[in-house]
Parts: sequence; structure tokens; C-alpha cells
Amino acid sequence: MTHAMAGLPALQWTGDEAVARVDDDHAALTLVAATGVDWTNDAGGGPQQHAASALAFAAPEGDFVLQARVTVAGPRTTFDAGALVLWADRDHWAKLCFEYSPQGDAMVVSVVTDAYSDDSNGPIVTDASVFLRLARVGDAVAFHFSLDGERWDFVRVFRLPSRLRAVAGGVLVAGADGGRVHRGL
Repeated sequence: MTHAMAGLPALQWTGDEAVARVDDDHAALTLVAATGVDWTNDAGGGPQQHAASALAFAAPEGDFVLQARVTVAGPRTTFDAGALVLWADRDHWAKLCFEYSPQGDAMVVSVVTDAYSDDSNGPIVTDASVFLRLARVGDAVAFHFSLDGERWDFVRVFRLPSRLRAVAGGVLVAGADGGRVHRGL
């Protein structure tokens, strides 16, 4: 099923369909995650997990930016997350998350996967929402976050293999509870 949201190309599920609601009046997209789903390619060699499904669009040729205000509905449990994602295939993808840690903190987390996932915890966020942004410039991708949608703080820069230019960009929720992703400014 294809979903339409003002300001974005047509969105399609990367895997199994999940629950999605579009509220054009409030420029909001609400996704609800199934219990225990995520994207991860265990750095320790465990099995890959790609049970979470993202609503994504074919990334345009050349440079592009995707940003959104992300709120993850409560009560939150460990690893509940709303994320912006890039997906090329099961071994090459990245996500910038607003995720709930095992210590009970909401934080910005980035994961870049080139066969195995490189998971990096960022700052703790005490607000209910955070703005996330991914930008592809040439072959490089940069992740940033913002508390107010105006001042952007750097998270990381990385590169997916250049042969993987045809990627999908979109939004994902993982964990046990729902996440709300608001369209970028």
C-alpha cells in the first residue's frame, strides 16, 4: 500500500505493512511498531533483524535532505524508537533514532551498517520530541539533531558504498510502542 503525505514523494513499506496514519491538517505521520521489532546487523555476529518496517520513498538522484520532528509515544520501553532511515539492502543501511535506552533515557542514537551495525549513542534528550535530519551530499551522508528545529548539532558523517546510490529514505519505528513522526519544517 502506498501512503501520501504533503511535501514527500509517495511512501511505501520496506517490509511487511504496519499501522500508519497520515494527518495532513497537522503534517503528522503516526506509525505504530509491533512488539520487539528493529533493524540491526549484530556486530557480535548474531542474526540480523529487519522485522521493523519503514515507510520510505526512492531517494532522489543527487543531494537531498530529509528532516522531521520525532516524538515516541509513551509509556516508553527499552529500544522504542522513531527514526529517519536510508536503506540500500540488508547489509547497507543507516538510521538516526530518537531511542529509549536500557538506562531509561531518551537519546539520539545513530546506526550505520556496512555488513555489521556500528551503533553509537549520542546526547540524552529531556524534551518529548527532537528534530532529526539526514542529508546526502555527493556520496557522503550527514546526521544532525536539533531541539528547536533551528540550531542543528552534528551527530556523524559517513559513506555508504558508492555503488549503492539507489537507496530508499524514510521513517521507521521500532520497539514495543508507537512512534509519531512529524514532517520536517
